[in-house]
Amino acid sequence: MKRLAALLVCAAAVCVGAGSAGAAAAQPPATPATQAPKVLRTSFPIAETGFDPVKITDLYSRTVTPHIFEGLYTYDHLARPPKIVPLTAEGYPEVSKDFRVWTVRIKPGIFFAEDEAFKGANGQQTRRELVAQDYVYAFKRFADPANKSAVWSYLEEFAIEGLQAQRETALKDKKPFDYDAPVAGLRALDRYTFQVRLDKPRPSLLALLASSDLLGAVAREVVEHYGDSIEGHPVGTGPFKLAQWRRGSLIVLERNPSYRDVFYSAEPAADDAEGQALLARFKGRKLPMIDRVEVSIISEQQPRWLSFLNGKIDHVSVPGEYVNQAMPNGKVAPNLAKQGIRGYRVIQPDSTFTYFNMDDATVGGTTPDKVALRRAISLAIDIDREIRMLLRGQAIPAQSPLVPHTSGYDPAFKSEMSEYNPARAKALLDLYGYVDKDGDGWRDMPDGSALVLEIATQPDQKSRQADELWKRDMNAIGIRTKFATGQWPEQLKQANAGKLMMWNLGVTAAGPDGQDALGTLHGPQAGGQNLARFKLAEMDEIFDRMGAIPDGPERDALFQRAKLLAVAYMPYRHHVHRYTNDLVHPWLLGYRRPVFWQEWWHKVDIDEGLRK
Repeated sequence: MKRLAALLVCAAAVCVGAGSAGAAAAQPPATPATQAPKVLRTSFPIAETGFDPVKITDLYSRTVTPHIFEGLYTYDHLARPPKIVPLTAEGYPEVSKDFRVWTVRIKPGIFFAEDEAFKGANGQQTRRELVAQDYVYAFKRFADPANKSAVWSYLEEFAIEGLQAQRETALKDKKPFDYDAPVAGLRALDRYTFQVRLDKPRPSLLALLASSDLLGAVAREVVEHYGDSIEGHPVGTGPFKLAQWRRGSLIVLERNPSYRDVFYSAEPAADDAEGQALLARFKGRKLPMIDRVEVSIISEQQPRWLSFLNGKIDHVSVPGEYVNQAMPNGKVAPNLAKQGIRGYRVIQPDSTFTYFNMDDATVGGTTPDKVALRRAISLAIDIDREIRMLLRGQAIPAQSPLVPHTSGYDPAFKSEMSEYNPARAKALLDLYGYVDKDGDGWRDMPDGSALVLEIATQPDQKSRQADELWKRDMNAIGIRTKFATGQWPEQLKQANAGKLMMWNLGVTAAGPDGQDALGTLHGPQAGGQNLARFKLAEMDEIFDRMGAIPDGPERDALFQRAKLLAVAYMPYRHHVHRYTNDLVHPWLLGYRRPVFWQEWWHKVDIDEGLRK
């Protein structure tokens, strides 16, 4: 599944190596621990939407939740290429030869964070142990129609035996979802054994089980206790708990006192000098190594950059307009290096894109004239100028929905997706009747009505700059553009409901399987991952076949065909894959940018003695 993010950010979801200026060996030596709490101060450029895993899709909320909730598996923090390892599971799952039955044994003695939801009848706090049924419940919540989960369309494709039928029963009878009714595909075989049974082979299920941000264990008592306010009361078994939340302003996590003994361990490659240095330094340290995380929401680039320079936040993905002064040629500027600031430049497994609502009367549809309009719009977008002016050179053109470092991505693949050809765009528009019929200087629809593109956007400076480039490109081919400005979380709701014509977004891969990217083109996921609401029988057949086979030549051929269809119908105009340039202050120790996962706050240390 993809993590959605605003266009100006990475949601989500990375080159396998670190930047030249970020070698772990260059980090300052550790200093003796002090009594002062160790606080990691970081920032988000866009507001979170909430912390109930079943109701979130955005990168920012899904960066917080895996620090609170825990899935059965996770990613080795230092392994490159990425490697999935047990988290709450005792070991790797037992998997049937046909990839349809997955059985996992959970470690005994793992407890949820203390919460009033676990108080007994006498008001006394009770320790609540993690059991297999908690994962059964977590999965079922996505199928409950009352939760209106945008992730359900993605989870549905794993074909968990009986889960769809239970959802349909709730919809048909218009009754509450029956969480007590048995589902053949989700079973707690005993207190600590969790089993998933699928109607179809799904070799990629392990990556789903490593999604702590969405499928971390949830206690039913907590959900029932907090009811409609559950998004502000996340309670998990992870290293942190939510201590404070001012929506769209501040998120504070504190160390979970109930967290079990977990120690820093990893398996970096033998030739990974940075990873080996980090392992040597931190191996055996109890996690989390810090006491508190403070996340400030800073939407504008300049205040975010100044917050880093002034030591108010400990690390930053350098805003585009400052990247050349901060990391010229990919290396930390001398004035910053003298302060001990370290830098990391990596290519992310992400894509920025413009989606067209296929149900919209203006830009939607699969008839030749509608396809021609979308392709003309695509051909008019000057991606090279966008990379130069908006992204300061920190991106490469995207050729398809597939993103770097996932299966199916081919850096040698080239397509019309990245072509800039306004003359060809004008010819396409003329050919299909998108001409100026009333003499006002703007193109009209073939039936003579006004042709106006309405694009959702945000009020921040970066979005305004992107809007200016877009308007310039569309003006050049005679198409009028209107911008509908709003807050990102609200626009995400409208997008899921199919109420926006167009929107510029970014996505970050949440795992190594490139098929997740094709979920944006999968008809049954319309209203979820498929914001464009694109429906094409051949694409759906490719998606379904791909999910049943492991990586190999047959799957590669399916990826190739899917990419060609995506370019031909153009429901999404993919723009770029971005570099990220991270800077960290000398008191932040052990930093390494994750690949697909977001949970790393508990894997770093803070030397408060070095902080300004």
